[in-house]
Parts: sequence; C-alpha cells; structure tokens
Amino acid sequence: MNTNIQIELEKVKRELKIRSYSPKTLKSYVYALEKYFNYKKFNYNLLNLEDIRNFLLLCEQKGASAQSRNIFLSAIKFYYYNIVGCRQKINIKTAKENKSLPVVLSRKEIAHIIESITNSKHRLLIEIAYGGGLRVSEVISLRVKDIDPDELTIHIKQSKGQKDRITLVPKKVVFDLQKLIALKDQNDYVFESERGGKLSTRTAQKIFENALIKSGIKKDATFHCLRHSFATHLLENGVDVRYVQELLGHNNIRTTQIYTHVTNPNLRNIQSPL
Repeated sequence: MNTNIQIELEKVKRELKIRSYSPKTLKSYVYALEKYFNYKKFNYNLLNLEDIRNFLLLCEQKGASAQSRNIFLSAIKFYYYNIVGCRQKINIKTAKENKSLPVVLSRKEIAHIIESITNSKHRLLIEIAYGGGLRVSEVISLRVKDIDPDELTIHIKQSKGQKDRITLVPKKVVFDLQKLIALKDQNDYVFESERGGKLSTRTAQKIFENALIKSGIKKDATFHCLRHSFATHLLENGVDVRYVQELLGHNNIRTTQIYTHVTNPNLRNIQSPL
C-alpha cells in the first residue's frame, strides 16, 4: 500500500476509535477510503466534488450496490469533514436504495430449523437469537452477566450505534440456558468456542446455514432472518410497533414499520379474482 495512503488511513482509524465507532464501521470506512485514495492517486486532502462524483459513478459501473456507494460517500464525507477539516459542503445526494422486503421464516419453519439441530448448545444459540431478536454479533457477544433468567430478559450492551437495550429470553429455553451457564463465571461468554473464548461470527452463521439445509427449507434465508422473523411474529401477535422498535433497538420507527408490510393481515384476507 502507498505510504501516503497508509498515513491518511491511520488518521481515519484513530479518529473513528476516539469517537467510539463500531469495528464494523471502521472496517467499512477504511476499505472505502482506500478505494477512493487509489482512484484519486494524489492530493487526497484536496476536496473536489467532481472527483467524488466520478469515483461513485465508477463504483456503480463496476457493480457496487446503492448501499455500498452510500457507505463510500459517508466515509469520504467523514474524511474531509473530520480529518482534513473542510468547511465546504459536500452536496452529493445518496443513491436510492432498493426497498426490498425482508425474508421472514414462518413459525413452522423456525420450529423445523431448531428441531434439525442435534447439538444442544447450537440449538440454544438459534433459539436465543430468534426468541430475543438478536443480531449474530450480539448473540456471540453475550456474557453470563447479561442474562437474567428469572426476569426473562437479556441486556444487550453497546450494540449497533453503541446503544444498550433490553430484550427477551424465551421461557421455554430457561432450563437449558441455566444448565449451560451453571458452572460459568459472570464474565464468561454464554456461547464459547471449542477452544474457549468468543464464538466467531462465521461459526454462528454456519450453524444456521447447516440447519436451514437440513430442514429442507428453500428460502434464501440468513442468520439475520431470525431477527426479521422475531419482529414479524411479534407484530402478528398484536404487539405494538413501538415496543417492537424498543426490543430491536431501532432509532427510527420507520425501520421497524417495514415489518408491518410483511405481516399485513388485510392482504392475506383478500382472495384473488382468478
């Protein structure tokens, strides 16, 4: 890597860490800016709106999604505003993202997935993730002290957006959960790897993927679909969307309201004219 690029990227990393941005955001911004600096070649700190527009156009031509291009733009803005200290406004609008509905698994499909897992610890991981609407990063980061089996609550700490929230422990898993954590210390991870320590994101995803295949479900589902299904099923049960928003930790209720389109009972009651 070009030494000058490396110097600029180190400045970005330092500033992101000072501001407590998540490791995922840090990785995304550094990746985006490395691409941008390589495109620009020199004078990285000189703001030129046409350079930015042409870079984003090139990304689009190479097949980068609207979401990826918007991350690139956010990273570039962060660099010029917070590292270079530019006052000039970067008046470039974000790309319009596709508003596709989330993939949701039915209650029966969730049951099939859980039943297909023979490893009790792996099965419990999937049950906790679905039953509390957890992201994969949240479920693998759970420590014993974060769970209150008596109150049926999980305290999610410093998750996406550096926020804490309280979510649910399914009553039906309490016995298995207490059995798993009985001999653990309060600071131990609930789901440890074979060698001890935190389970990897990829391992948790693989547990879900294998269970999906084994259950014979053909939907294009990922681990995150457990969270989508949690939200959708709560809304189907009549839980107020504002409570679902709190359980998911969404900043904006519009993010939660997308699930109302998946679960709209009025649409299901309409019969086709054919």
